[in-house]
Amino acid sequence: MIEPVLPLLSLGGIAVFALSGAVVAAQLNQTFVTASFFALLTGVGGGSIRDVMLDAPVFWLIDPLVAPTILLSAAVVWITPARWWEGKLLEWADAAGLAAFSALGAGKALAYGVEPVPAMILGVITGCAGGMLRDAVAGVPSILMRPDLYVTPSALAATTATTLLLCGVDESLALLAASVVGFALRGAAIAWNLKLPAYSRTSDV
Repeated sequence: MIEPVLPLLSLGGIAVFALSGAVVAAQLNQTFVTASFFALLTGVGGGSIRDVMLDAPVFWLIDPLVAPTILLSAAVVWITPARWWEGKLLEWADAAGLAAFSALGAGKALAYGVEPVPAMILGVITGCAGGMLRDAVAGVPSILMRPDLYVTPSALAATTATTLLLCGVDESLALLAASVVGFALRGAAIAWNLKLPAYSRTSDV
């Protein structure tokens, strides 16, 4: 089984995703129970789907730090003023978590013998699926349905990680480099409001 890579970054990513889930619940004027559930769903949703697909032990059930981190994240949102979670601070932190999780997910898939392209896809699932599940449950527009560069940076991080690992680059260095690349693209999208072009059908009539 793959050894933990960059464990502090991984736990930090979980905390950031959990915060984003709890913030959505708070913005919808929900209870602390709902905030905690959204935090859990966002924080471990993508990694749980990945582990089930890999037939691996679900990571947060065997790591004693993950569940307390998620509950603490929900509590932080619950006791702090709403203005703390306005603006782009959380968005930047989420970008770091997205990139790291996508790279780590692809790396874990490769370690379990998954072929390169499916490993990249599992990396994207690890980084994005938790937020998509949160949005679906909350009944808000999913990031997948918006032109924002979000899934694309995740795919870049997962692809970079897979490529570097297959080329024999040291695991920690490969995953760190992939995380930086994915974060850079997501950060550029946040800073300059970069979006993917939407499909446009023009009529010949």
